[in-house]
Amino acid sequence: MYKMIAIDIDDTLINDDKQVTEGTKQALEAALAKNVVVTLATGRMYASANALAAQLGLHVPLITYQGALVKTAMDGEVLYERYVPLEATRIVFDYCQSHDLHLQTYINDQLYVQESNEKAESYAALSKIPFIVEPDFAKLAQTPSLKLLIIDDPDKLDRAALELRELIGPGVHITKSKPYFLEIMHAEGTKGHALAHLAGHFGFDLEQVIAVGDSWNDHELLETAGLGVAVDNAVDSLKAIADYITLSNNEDGVKHVIDKFILQTV
Repeated sequence: MYKMIAIDIDDTLINDDKQVTEGTKQALEAALAKNVVVTLATGRMYASANALAAQLGLHVPLITYQGALVKTAMDGEVLYERYVPLEATRIVFDYCQSHDLHLQTYINDQLYVQESNEKAESYAALSKIPFIVEPDFAKLAQTPSLKLLIIDDPDKLDRAALELRELIGPGVHITKSKPYFLEIMHAEGTKGHALAHLAGHFGFDLEQVIAVGDSWNDHELLETAGLGVAVDNAVDSLKAIADYITLSNNEDGVKHVIDKFILQTV
């Protein structure tokens, strides 16, 4: 029945050691052998997601930047692209400067920061992507970006999300991928929009699609897919809307989904 599975990376596909286990790799290979389209659906930039896809042998379009960019892994063809409106970008830049918040922007699949600090270095280590320091950071507000990322304490980010929604209005999508990552994309730059577009690209009905995730930014992904799956370590709000709850990311939760719903071996 299922012809595609879209899998979040962090805290879903990879375990807490930032690894894809051998068991999960074998399950992915088995799904591919049944001609199931296996793709990644991540908030990470394309370069980071593509590096992991190459390791796993996934040669399909990837959902990246929370859904703001769908790009093929083989030849880099862009299938779907939504940039943050420039006026919204200016507001976010001004807000972060006045509230002393760490902001990152992504331009031409390059990560830009104003200064090298612990937040930038930790993020670069997680995504395995280097950053570029731009001292005249404000000028980057004039360049289209697929995603803006604010890194700070969860409580500060919750307040920022409320205030930015009030300042910007409905033109953007604001979500969290982790408690300390607040992400701003185009209103149609969600994993749900991207998944619907990608399913249509392959000619699949959404009922034939499985989505697996763990965090706030996966809500639209699970709501769009025919079968929305939350890993056991997911936030409660995602579990509440999931059609099925699998094992945690440390217990091969993705493998369990593939075994149960695609290979039908459990």
